[in-house]
Amino acid sequence: MKKPGILRRMYDWTVDWAKTPYGEWALFVLAFAESSFFPIPPDVLLIALAVALPRKSFRYAAFCSVGSVLGGAFGYFIGWQFMDLIGMRVVHLYGLEAGFADLKEKYALYNAWVVAVAGFTPIPYKLATITAGACAVNFPVFMLASVLSRSARFFLAAGFIRVFGPKVQPLIEKYFDALALAFTVLLIAGFVVIKYVL
Repeated sequence: MKKPGILRRMYDWTVDWAKTPYGEWALFVLAFAESSFFPIPPDVLLIALAVALPRKSFRYAAFCSVGSVLGGAFGYFIGWQFMDLIGMRVVHLYGLEAGFADLKEKYALYNAWVVAVAGFTPIPYKLATITAGACAVNFPVFMLASVLSRSARFFLAAGFIRVFGPKVQPLIEKYFDALALAFTVLLIAGFVVIKYVL
């Protein structure tokens, strides 16, 4: 039998924390780490914990949001002060060189909107936070965008489980990124309509 790859083993290790008494704090640490260097998104542990105890779904989402936003601030600090020493190593580790160059251009045009979109969609959030620091994006605006987008992402997943129960887990795991992307497109379209049409 073929041995699982390292990413699959890390994924399984992450989900296994849901079976321990330390699941909440593991979720916090995972969300913090994923925002600057860890490869596995915290959604997988959030969903596993929420499915196990749906009544605590929003509590888990809050732990995840706070950890992720603080981790995002750490990622920003890496990009701002240690881009050459640490930031570029993270970029190279995950093969995100093209994404880094693209995000630098996007920050020049759209500023914190990039953080808001990356925080909610499948764009690697760690890349967004590190690049924001490297581009010296306004930090309070960066934090506000992070709080709004990361909280929206995690509370949306928790809300689905709270309302529909464990049976919705396979659908969330399969389609959540697509739903998040669609939601972001609709949100941006709404702002465009408000600004230019109404």
